[in-house]
This record gives sequence, structure tokens and C-alpha cells, in this order.
Amino acid sequence: MKTVGLTGGIATGKSTVAQMLRDRGIPVVDADQLARDVVAPGTPGLQAVVDRFGSGILAPDGTLDRPALRAIVLADPSARKDLEAITHPRIREATVAWMVQQAEAGEAVAAVEAALLVEAGSYKFYDHLVVVTCDAALQKARLMSRNNIDSAEADRWLAAQLPLSEKEKVASHIVFNDGDRVALRAQVDALTF
Repeated sequence: MKTVGLTGGIATGKSTVAQMLRDRGIPVVDADQLARDVVAPGTPGLQAVVDRFGSGILAPDGTLDRPALRAIVLADPSARKDLEAITHPRIREATVAWMVQQAEAGEAVAAVEAALLVEAGSYKFYDHLVVVTCDAALQKARLMSRNNIDSAEADRWLAAQLPLSEKEKVASHIVFNDGDRVALRAQVDALTF
């Protein structure tokens, strides 16, 4: 089975490309969902996050208060590293288990959509790396619109990520999402794995 890592920056269109791959019959798992699963209530992952960051990162219902935790890690790079040290190994384990399921099901290709493949170095574990990219001004505008945030907040979010140009350097395939959906789909349909 061929494995594909799908990444890009925030608001570049990774999820749209993931759906287009699914439309082609390629199974795609969202690492964000796996990340939520590994810190679900009652999991060792959530307990480890609470042990490190305190119970203030819990919502009243016992789930992870993602905005509260996001505020902490955006403001403190060492806190972000601590969170990644807790979650990344667990997400990797869940990803491997999902990939094994796809191989056992006889899939020819399976993809993992994840924002931090390059940052975490895990892109090296995939046969192909697809990076979804777009113009920086367009990315910022999409982020502001999608998340209903102002320019300064968008700049903080973007500054917390590896520049798209760095991700593009290690890509086996680059998908440019600067145009319309028709142009995007043509690029996705042309991908060969």
C-alpha cells in the first residue's frame, strides 16, 4: 500500500483536498480527529495534558477546553513543545493503527491529513507528501474569514506555523490553491501515487 501525507498551512485548503482524494476513492484520516481522540475524556492523553497544564484547560463537562489550551501554547513556545511531546507519540500510534487497518482492507493508497507533518518530521514516513499551498495574503484572508478573527490574531496564528515555503521544499507533490475549485480539482485528480 502506498502511503500519502497531506499537509499545508492553516486555511490553505487541506481539508478540501482531503475530500477530493476521498472522492477519488482514497481513504483519508484527519489527524485532527485522531488528536481529539487521544485526549478524549478518560484517556491517558487527557490526564497527561491536565498534569502538565492544570485543570483550567478542562471544560465543565470534562472535555479539553481547546481555546484555553490554544491560548497557552500560542503564547509560550515551550508549552507548545510540552503539548506536542504528550500528544504526538499518541497520534502517531493511532495513525499507524489506522494505516494497518487500511492495508488489511486491501487499499492501494491511504492518506493522512495533518498540519504538522513537516514540523514533527513524520513526513519522512510516507511514500508521498502532498503540500497544499496558496498565496500568503489569500491564506490570511481565508483564515480571518473562516475563524472570524482580526488581522493581528491571524498574524499570531500564522507566525506559529512553519512557513509554507519550508513545507514545499520537502514535498513530492505541491497543490496550489489560489484559484477556484475546478482548478484545484484538476490538480488533485492529476496526482499519481
